[in-house]
Amino acid sequence: MPVTAREWHLAATPHGEPTPGDFRLVEVEHPDPAEGQVVVAMIAMSVDPYMRGRMRPEPSYAAPWEIGEVMRGGAVGRVVDSRSPDVPVGALVLADAGWRDVAVLPAREVRVLPALDDVSPTHHLGVLGMPGLTAYAGLFRVAAFTPGDDVFVSGAAGAVGSLVGQFARLRGARSVVGSAGSPEKVAWLTGELGFTAAFDYHDGPVARQLRAAAPDGISVYFDNVGGEHLEAAIGALRVHGRAALCGSISGYNATEPPPGPRNMSLLVTKRLTLRGLLVGDHGDLRDEATAAIAGWLRSGELVARETVYEGLEAAVPAFLDLLRGANTGKMVVRLAPDPARP
Repeated sequence: MPVTAREWHLAATPHGEPTPGDFRLVEVEHPDPAEGQVVVAMIAMSVDPYMRGRMRPEPSYAAPWEIGEVMRGGAVGRVVDSRSPDVPVGALVLADAGWRDVAVLPAREVRVLPALDDVSPTHHLGVLGMPGLTAYAGLFRVAAFTPGDDVFVSGAAGAVGSLVGQFARLRGARSVVGSAGSPEKVAWLTGELGFTAAFDYHDGPVARQLRAAAPDGISVYFDNVGGEHLEAAIGALRVHGRAALCGSISGYNATEPPPGPRNMSLLVTKRLTLRGLLVGDHGDLRDEATAAIAGWLRSGELVARETVYEGLEAAVPAFLDLLRGANTGKMVVRLAPDPARP
């Protein structure tokens, strides 16, 4: 029987902040799966800041979405029909399946996930998925973290930032400072997550607040925000400091190129290392990262908070709210109950 699915398509190229009119929910019919394909009923999908970049026509590290194309992104689901011996019916899989409730996909494009009874399927979109690997590779490989480092994380209450700060603490950082966008998030960082200090970037210049939180400076910076945060971190980094540049969400909706940091000469005088981070370059760390992160989860040492929206109709509101900083931890959209879990 043909497979009917609902999916979100890009309807227009946003100018500035995206609006609901830039997206369209459509119903499509797919033919029966061919040899080598599987049908996946989605349980949950991810919305992530990088998706905003794929809505621009300019070239980037990933091809931009075309108008009328299904939105892409990580999703977990159960295989309900299979024409592949490698992916059985009932398997829990991760795929770049798009914003849709059912997908017909080549079996080679899905990854069968391990059966972990104590792990929510949505964790494979967050702490055990792309954000977890991003945080792990960015901190330990790109920023070359060592025990005793003083670490600053911008966007520290988000999916990646909240993990970076915890990983640094668990591996012996001397101090961990984070920035966030509300008093509630600041309290969460210094309370449940164990950050040494945190501040609300709305409360004043970032450089001034960072000096107050880290008067002796920092040795490592993990950047999720860019702009003013990056300039402040360059000023606070000590000689031979290192930074992993993961994102610049402060400029994602900008209609003009944002100004760069005005203190770039400090990269020379302080002999700083600022290195860009794309998680796709670090797939060789996946097994190591998963083992370490799963161990911290099971021991209760690591907090993996999620902000959950319900239903495929909520995908666009969830994405727009993500860009406005409404999430704490990983933002996910739950599409349907997992039939394999009571």
